Amino acid sequence: MKLANARHILVDSEAQCQDLKERIIAGEDFAELAKTYSNCPSGQDGGALGEFGPGMMVPEFDRVVFSAPINEVQGPVQTQFGYHLLEVTNRTE
Repeated sequence: MKLANARHILVDSEAQCQDLKERIIAGEDFAELAKTYSNCPSGQDGGALGEFGPGMMVPEFDRVVFSAPINEVQGPVQTQFGYHLLEVTNRTE
């Protein structure tokens, strides 16, 4: 069974999500930005979501998490919860 570990930052607007992505690309720390800006309780843990398999998250999440390169920030990804930046930190096939 496929399994993945990922972290994310959840915000209300696409513009804020894009701004945070640019800050990460420029060298700011993903985990610190998650602690400061994420609307998800996981933000306090640097955005870490732990290990999960297909179907355990919303479909928009799954599509990215189970196809994106490892350790590369993806997004903005829109879901019913808002806009996410996602980073897959590990995945097994």
